[in-house]
Amino acid sequence: MTTSVDNAQTATDPTDTLGTVIEDVIRPQAPIVDRDGAFPRAGVDALAAAGLLGLASSTEVGGAGHGMRTVAEVIERLAAECGSTAMVVLMHYAATAVIEAHGPRDVRAAIATGDHLTTLAFSEYGSRSHFWSPTGTATAADDDTVRLDARKSWVTSAGEANSYVWSSLPLTRDAGPMTLWLVPADSAGLSVTGDFDGLGLRGNGSRPMTADGLRVPTTARMAADGAGLDTALGAVLPWFLVLNAAFCLGLADSAVAEAGRHLTRTTLTHTGAVLRDAPVTRRDLARLMIRTDALRAFLGDTLTALETGRDDAMLRVLQVKALAGETVADVTDGAMQLCGGSAFRKELGLERRFRDARAARVMAPTTDALLDFVGRVATGLPLLDEANR
Repeated sequence: MTTSVDNAQTATDPTDTLGTVIEDVIRPQAPIVDRDGAFPRAGVDALAAAGLLGLASSTEVGGAGHGMRTVAEVIERLAAECGSTAMVVLMHYAATAVIEAHGPRDVRAAIATGDHLTTLAFSEYGSRSHFWSPTGTATAADDDTVRLDARKSWVTSAGEANSYVWSSLPLTRDAGPMTLWLVPADSAGLSVTGDFDGLGLRGNGSRPMTADGLRVPTTARMAADGAGLDTALGAVLPWFLVLNAAFCLGLADSAVAEAGRHLTRTTLTHTGAVLRDAPVTRRDLARLMIRTDALRAFLGDTLTALETGRDDAMLRVLQVKALAGETVADVTDGAMQLCGGSAFRKELGLERRFRDARAARVMAPTTDALLDFVGRVATGLPLLDEANR
């Protein structure tokens, strides 16, 4: 399991501009993105212009050279304002981790300069949330190309990204469980095959895609044939799970903050009492704060484990999304209850955060799958049965 440590020598910190992008573009657009189910193109373009899409790219190719801790902070801050934008950027960073390790230099440079949005294309109709068991095929052709055929069920930024980190069965039957490819968005045979009208994250463009006779050069393969699962577990999963936890933290923290503001500024006219005057209300708010702060502490410890190479780093990575998914679901639910009928109106933004928070439990690997993984690690079993490797 690998990660990078923040580069203290980076001259310019693009996160300094994040507040301006949030204030000018992302925050005012968030209700519209949610209402219309519209891809947050303006926000993504503004983040690209600010250098934030290249935050995790190597300085060697023009990126900012930051590690997971800084990137997690960006996702947390984005999620506090717009879950859809945060998820698009989260998936971009997770895919970037693979491309940085195994992708071509020109694509790495394009990502670094903000000219290229990428994403993961793992989940399939046949294996659903079991991303480690692809059913889509890769077939070698005589002209030094590979034919890809698959029905992907959920691809964030589908039809919006410039490339897709694509999983398939290996070219050679016994090579391993999975192979990864870098698929350009303009590839013939690649199509978006449905719309997304979801409960939450309504603007993240998570739509089905189909590869029907799609051809890529053999050089599009990332890592060895059959080594895709090891690459996914070692390069993608730490970024994906930790950034998901940061995403959940941003949602939870913003929900608690909004609930606190509501309780402080709302008065019962007939009694003159402010909602915060009730001890039970203060107690319930305190519980939500403590749950959120506990998640923050656990996320921080997970990042430290990764940065220092601690023996329990893998365990922490598996635990953190499971903890975060349950925490954000409970905290946003509690914030809705605290604010009562006001929370059901769009103005507070709480019902949007409540809906966005539901995704964490069911996004692969699901909470149930992660709990099984944690139990396996804790009892000395391999993460996956040999049949799945």
